[in-house]
Amino acid sequence: MNTSDQPMNSAPIHRRIALALTLLAAPTLTSCVTETQMRLSVEERDREIAVLRSDKVDLQERVTLMTYEAEDLRNQLAKARTAMPSTQPASFTGDTALVPFPELENQGITVSRRAGDTVISVPTEITFGSGKATVSKEGRRALASVAARLKSDFPDDSKFHIEGHTDSDPIKKSKFKSNRDLSIQRAMAVLQFLVSESRIPDGRFVVAGYGEYAPVAPNQGAQKGKNRRVEIVVKDRQ
Repeated sequence: MNTSDQPMNSAPIHRRIALALTLLAAPTLTSCVTETQMRLSVEERDREIAVLRSDKVDLQERVTLMTYEAEDLRNQLAKARTAMPSTQPASFTGDTALVPFPELENQGITVSRRAGDTVISVPTEITFGSGKATVSKEGRRALASVAARLKSDFPDDSKFHIEGHTDSDPIKKSKFKSNRDLSIQRAMAVLQFLVSESRIPDGRFVVAGYGEYAPVAPNQGAQKGKNRRVEIVVKDRQ
């Protein structure tokens, strides 16, 4: 009998038993690991959902706040538009407030607000020669700038009154019968330019000649030159 058979046979048996126990325990270990991973994944998803819900609440609050701010700005804009005639940067002569239009001012043209109307006053020294009613080259450039403003700054249904004015010096060497006649002809010349050259519809205009009867300055000395003018009055629609 070989005495070495017993140890040789017993060793494989122990290994087999250990292996069998390991195999029996493996599903349980695997199950525990899988369950832990799933639990951690669920907790992670719960945290992400909580963060998203918090972000959603923050976004809703921001949207609400911005809505209130936008409404407040709209109210402020409406108030500013209502108050605009009285808040224009201006200097005053009587009830006339000057309105800044730099490109017109640079050409000697003044723009003002008067009783709700916008008044564009073009000195006849710019538009006409002395005692004449033909628009000069310089006058054409000035009236083109005026036309650009009429088109861009006022509604399409605005009405424009072209009003001619003179000083009180009597007509002596001219084909015109009177200062009123001269003022009407100059107003008509401005009308012709704005309609023919600037393509503003004729039906939007009213033409009047005041002669010397609506002065803005005393008819004496250097001041009376201010009375020689053509005004384009944009009528207040209210």
